[in-house]
Amino acid sequence: MLAQQRQTAILDRVRATGGVRVTELASEFSVSDMTIRRDLEALAERGLLAKVHGGATTVSPGSAHEPGFTAKSVRERGEKTAIAMRAAALVSPGDAIALSAGTTTAELAQRLVDVPALTVVTNSIPVADVFYRAGRADQTVVLTGGTRTPSDALVGPVAVAAIGALHLDVLFLGVHGMSERAGYTTPNLMEADVNRALVEAAERLVVLADHTKWGTVGISSIVPLSRAHVLITDDGLDPGARELLSETVPELVVVNPQ
Repeated sequence: MLAQQRQTAILDRVRATGGVRVTELASEFSVSDMTIRRDLEALAERGLLAKVHGGATTVSPGSAHEPGFTAKSVRERGEKTAIAMRAAALVSPGDAIALSAGTTTAELAQRLVDVPALTVVTNSIPVADVFYRAGRADQTVVLTGGTRTPSDALVGPVAVAAIGALHLDVLFLGVHGMSERAGYTTPNLMEADVNRALVEAAERLVVLADHTKWGTVGISSIVPLSRAHVLITDDGLDPGARELLSETVPELVVVNPQ
């Protein structure tokens, strides 16, 4: 296959799924990782996609744009892993917790499958699937109903109603963006309603947000920055943002990705 044909196929895949990984493309096209990286670089230079660590995604057009789960999963993978590992240390056997939709919360789910007697409430299909595949008999997983979004979240009045009668120990909230003015935000109006319902149902709010989320503003605010009890981020965060957040959030945890 010629380079131009391969790049056309790659671009079609990105547009169809929202994101691709270098290793998967190299295997599919029977070429080296370096060849795929050159293809992605050529497409990125033309403004047709956005290169990220380990792959590429579609170019995000604005505050109401909602990337798919696959697109988000290839971004900042090391940072998300480190954040998830730190968040897992806050969970104890017998806790009743909530995990919002998101790729970082999905990473967290992977690290909670062996926690005994855990009750998990989530509006995320991928998060629920992690626990389902693990199949631990003493864990209870509650998946809300609702309408499915591009990021595989369940939203809408059915989801909000399901959450409204619950009382949870802690909510681990993944966010699309955060800023001093807008607080924690999402590009989906109905997902903001569900996230606010989760916040109200939980005694503690732990926000999981890598450094790229700072300055990104989705169309709908969830809660102000100060509403979080704990914010876990990574050391790529801008020093000015780190100072502001340390004065705003009761506990700011900064992890170092390996």
